[in-house]
Amino acid sequence: MKTIVNPARSEWANILKRPTQTLQDIESTVNEIFEDIARHGDDAIKKYTAIFDGVQLEDCKVTETEIALAEQTVSKDLKQAIQQAKNNIETFHASQKTVSNKIETMPGIVCWSEKRAIERIGLYIPGGSAPLFSTVLMLAVPAKLVGCKSIVLCTPPNSKGQIASEILYAAKLCGVNTIYKIGGIQAIAAMTFGTQTIQKVYKIFGPGNQFVTVAKQMATKFGIAIDMPAGPSELLVLADDSG
Repeated sequence: MKTIVNPARSEWANILKRPTQTLQDIESTVNEIFEDIARHGDDAIKKYTAIFDGVQLEDCKVTETEIALAEQTVSKDLKQAIQQAKNNIETFHASQKTVSNKIETMPGIVCWSEKRAIERIGLYIPGGSAPLFSTVLMLAVPAKLVGCKSIVLCTPPNSKGQIASEILYAAKLCGVNTIYKIGGIQAIAAMTFGTQTIQKVYKIFGPGNQFVTVAKQMATKFGIAIDMPAGPSELLVLADDSG
């Protein structure tokens, strides 16, 4: 965390400025990667994984062995915390389930509302220095509750081609076993078009950086639904020595 002590007022605007790229630059990059993956599938995904994540992968799918090994490396305390969080999220979303009531508004005319699970969905889970295993819980738990039949999870690998153990453990706990070591724009494109090994989905959920956000918006042009464009996460601590 960067600590700034008593800066001059003239510096405030510059300190609070967010590093950004122009939307035009981002869209150009997203378009290029989308077109490449639509044409070349898995080969293009491997290429961009090497470029952006710095690792050459022959197979992007996480194996059952990798999931089992990840489970062994997660501490007992963290497992208990993840389980408790899962229980809490499950309890909350279970309370949102409703019963469909049919109403005859006039003789022979019956109206009702009906909720159906989306058959195939994609979850994008950010990785990096702080893997968001909490996002796995917040997305996968309600998806399982409503009965989504197919859940694909994509998350970027580290430079060794590995996924954070916490993410894999949380995914297993939620019953998600189709996991790919793919991040960024290429992950969204893969779930948008489908490839030789990755199934196309109907809706994509999950946060990401500005490239992922634009990629999700781009996916809607190809008939894929998304949850929402994710905004930036912010935390500002104002502190003095008053105790």
